Amino acid sequence: MSLLADLGEAVRSIQSRTALRPAIGLVLGSGLGAFARSLEKATAIPYAEIPRFPVSTAIGHSGELVVGHCQGVPVAVMSGRAHYYEGYTMQQVVFPVRVLGRMGVKTLILTNAAGSVNVNYKPGELMVLSDHINLMGSNPMIGPNDDELGQRFFDMSETYDPHLREIAEKACWKAGVTVRKGVYLALSGPSYETPAEIRMLRTLGADAVGMSTVPEAIAARHMGIRVLGISCITNMAAGVIKKPLDHREVLEVGEKVTAALIDVLGRVVQEAAKG
Repeated sequence: MSLLADLGEAVRSIQSRTALRPAIGLVLGSGLGAFARSLEKATAIPYAEIPRFPVSTAIGHSGELVVGHCQGVPVAVMSGRAHYYEGYTMQQVVFPVRVLGRMGVKTLILTNAAGSVNVNYKPGELMVLSDHINLMGSNPMIGPNDDELGQRFFDMSETYDPHLREIAEKACWKAGVTVRKGVYLALSGPSYETPAEIRMLRTLGADAVGMSTVPEAIAARHMGIRVLGISCITNMAAGVIKKPLDHREVLEVGEKVTAALIDVLGRVVQEAAKG
């Protein structure tokens, strides 16, 4: 089957289970799935029940699409994502974002857990992405292009929408959350970076590092979807402090900022819905 046919099959499957047609979508990173559980009148669909959807295998990713209301605003929330390091192709990694786009999503909020490369950023803080650096070694647009989804060559000079970034920063201030803004750098993982690699990333201009988000942002922009990126700083990157990195710490910090993140995302959704 062609990509468009696969997307159509997935969209029909989802829309047969909910009458909502959200214009706002969210992707929740490691340990950040509580927002999906806060939705009202929600329908949860396991990824395994959606045709062609990649199933999340990473710890901290529940792996279901939740369609419901956030303070009255219809939203489609991916509670967990697929990663390149899980063995999926880049095209499989971004398939869910493409499905959201074909469902009518016009604004996409991408969240992730990230390590701080910037020594001034601390665990528990949120970082609004101003830009990104793709060092994953691949790009989801490699291969044949379908003009119905987007142009072969497309602009990435403002990947993360300036208006949405402003909304997110104000939402953090109102929620009393320390907010930073900076450059997110994506690597393939799944091993954490070495101290030497972190020094290199800092030289390149990265403020935070992770293993996701960038492919989804690229695919969304290819389809003309507005994108906002928010990182939850869950740990200091390798070599910043003399302590081994542990994924359990990532999940624990994610859980600690749950209430604040739900508050921030709720405020962002409300403002984004106004256009």
